[in-house]
Amino acid sequence: MSMPHSVAQVADEQRDRQLDAGLSPTEFKRAFRHHAAGVAVVTADAGDGPVGITASSLFSVSAEPPLMVFSISNRSSSAPTIRRVNTLVVHLLGRDQVEIARLCSTSGIDRFADTSIWRRLPTGEPHFPGVPVWIRARVVNRMAAGESTVIAMHALEAVYTDSGSTEPLVYHDRTWHGLGTGSRLQA
Repeated sequence: MSMPHSVAQVADEQRDRQLDAGLSPTEFKRAFRHHAAGVAVVTADAGDGPVGITASSLFSVSAEPPLMVFSISNRSSSAPTIRRVNTLVVHLLGRDQVEIARLCSTSGIDRFADTSIWRRLPTGEPHFPGVPVWIRARVVNRMAAGESTVIAMHALEAVYTDSGSTEPLVYHDRTWHGLGTGSRLQA
């Protein structure tokens, strides 16, 4: 015979069911519109031609060893290639590279049609040489996460270019922003 539940137990069970359901995709996106993120472009080629995506999910994980992570939607046309490659290039964009960010975030276009803005590294990866920093990395792990794949990478080399502005490009509330000295807060 089961014991009757107290009002507190019933309330706890209802709260737990609500927590398990989680936020709707719309509410989750709405919440994250309040979180600014740096903008990176990731490029790769698994032998079928170059692909590129704009990612605001990039972050460093460890300095020893030098590891970083980003995620890609499994619905992205670039996802099959990025899930197959061993190496790729992460471009850390400055405010002057908003056009590259737009290019790699636009669906249904050939992102590499303009051969004047990209090159291949001696190791074969496509890259945009006009960005402040690019990092060639080896994929060390892939993890399914909902409708996305999380990619962990080991940084192999970094190149710092003289591309003008070193002010970062950030994404906030569905809009591109450039951070500069005017946005600096006093600590």
